[in-house]
Amino acid sequence: MRSGFFALLLTLALATSWSARAAIDVYSFDSDAQEQTFRELTKELRCPKCQNQDIADSNAGLAKDLRDKTYLMVHQGKDKQEIIDYMVARYGNFILYDPPMMASTLILWLGPFGVIVIGFCVVAARARKRPESETALQPGLNDEESRRLAALLKEEEKQ
Repeated sequence: MRSGFFALLLTLALATSWSARAAIDVYSFDSDAQEQTFRELTKELRCPKCQNQDIADSNAGLAKDLRDKTYLMVHQGKDKQEIIDYMVARYGNFILYDPPMMASTLILWLGPFGVIVIGFCVVAARARKRPESETALQPGLNDEESRRLAALLKEEEKQ
């Protein structure tokens, strides 16, 4: 019984270590500059499937394909901008964490400021719509009725 438990435990340990070993990508570079470029690019490019992870940290199959393509292009001697241009042409500006300022992305850059300005204007407009005088206690009363109501309230306060 005891040896069966240890055999099962050993099998589980080997199975989990094998899968963890297979998930590690190993890339060899001709120079440190190529490796540095590769690391910068994989941190700057967003995984289209995961949306909030860069391709360096994502375990998605698409991210692995993008890492492989980036490695291939770096290994071919392409510079950083050429690789970014290729990825943007293929996947759109969404692949960049910091999209460029252009007409199609203007709403992304100015949208939050617009919402803040509109909110401030709404708050300011509502603050200005306060009753004109404190005597107008009831909406729909004319001036004479409002004065009579105010007089009655003052009389009541004196008593």
